[in-house]
Amino acid sequence: MGDIDWRVLFLSPHGRLARAPFWLAAAILIAVLVLYESAVTPALHWLSGWFFYPVMAFCGACVMSKRLHDRGRSGWWAALVLLSMMAVWPHTPGFFDFVFGLVLIWAIVELAVMTGEQGANRFGVSPLKAPIPT
Repeated sequence: MGDIDWRVLFLSPHGRLARAPFWLAAAILIAVLVLYESAVTPALHWLSGWFFYPVMAFCGACVMSKRLHDRGRSGWWAALVLLSMMAVWPHTPGFFDFVFGLVLIWAIVELAVMTGEQGANRFGVSPLKAPIPT
């Protein structure tokens, strides 16, 4: 985890990602989101949000996609997780909040708790596999 390529981590949906770098990337994205929400005035929020939120969604999708790849799943499942996060972010109680909440619980277990597939899968080699010296 010492030599992280930050551009690849946040801007590429390809490859696999172990749990520890996923936790780090998720913490960074959440911290940036909280700082933005607390620092930006409502008037500026309306203007800058058109740029900020799509960038954050893209970075989140890239990180989740790589983690899903490590679990052997398609990265497109990240779209469902992002949709669920956007649906419950401004809390509006109702049936769909319950359904989206279940999706988020699944995502937490799938992405943050469970280990990745052992060895190589269709998305690449295991990120925990030590590189072979040449």
